[in-house]
Amino acid sequence: MLLQRTLTALLLAPLAILLILWPPTTVFAPLVALAFLAALWEWTRLSGLKHDTGVRGGLLAAAAVLFALLWWARDSALWPVLIGVGVLWWGVVCVWLNHFAFGAAPTRENRLLKLGAGALVIVPAWVAAMSIHRDQPHGHWWTVLALAIVWAADIGAYFSGRLFGKRKLAPTISPGKTWAGVYGAFIAGALVAGVGGWLLHVRDGSLVGLILLSMVTVVASIVGDLLESLMKRHAAVKDSGNLFPGHGGLLDRLDSVFAALPVFAAGKLLLGL
Repeated sequence: MLLQRTLTALLLAPLAILLILWPPTTVFAPLVALAFLAALWEWTRLSGLKHDTGVRGGLLAAAAVLFALLWWARDSALWPVLIGVGVLWWGVVCVWLNHFAFGAAPTRENRLLKLGAGALVIVPAWVAAMSIHRDQPHGHWWTVLALAIVWAADIGAYFSGRLFGKRKLAPTISPGKTWAGVYGAFIAGALVAGVGGWLLHVRDGSLVGLILLSMVTVVASIVGDLLESLMKRHAAVKDSGNLFPGHGGLLDRLDSVFAALPVFAAGKLLLGL
């Protein structure tokens, strides 16, 4: 499984970087929207709409229209507000994670709750990604850095967890995650942020701020991963899909990114980077 995961990652990472660096944001925006809509499709399945294809298609169409409207309003105050909403949402998720059974029953109310949660997961993340990417003069590279921090944290967590992991982080939700993995994620994310910030000409106190931001971003990425694990536990499935060998579905690959992007974007704005 490790070899399969590694080979898939080696194929996907260069493609993702190319799709970030090559196109202008006007092209990047619909590409990311398509990927996020595909993840939303998987989210609707986890929410309890597995057999309601028409409803799921209608929700995706509504989300596509919403992305278009948000792009039209890209220069308004709505974008920073939505990024802030995204940050607050992940704080709420921390409370949810402490109440594993909340929303677990397959009722209509819980399906609506989870669909609403999906909107709060995906929409602020898309706005945050576009906000970072269209920032001048190095928005494309800042987007790569945001994702690289999440990727490095994931790798650091995996290997430190395997080598030193004993104390479980959230055994009811995700038995494989350990506190050693969290510490490894912090170290890996901070190293990437430090190197990436230096290459982007961030110096002195701003570089320290960026490294601290990377650690908060890593926390958010872990929370995002745990929320999707919670959803899968409630839905009694192992993966959100089977699109990527060894990696599951698209949502399995983007869960951490969805949480990290609003936090990173908000921190970047606050630090003036």
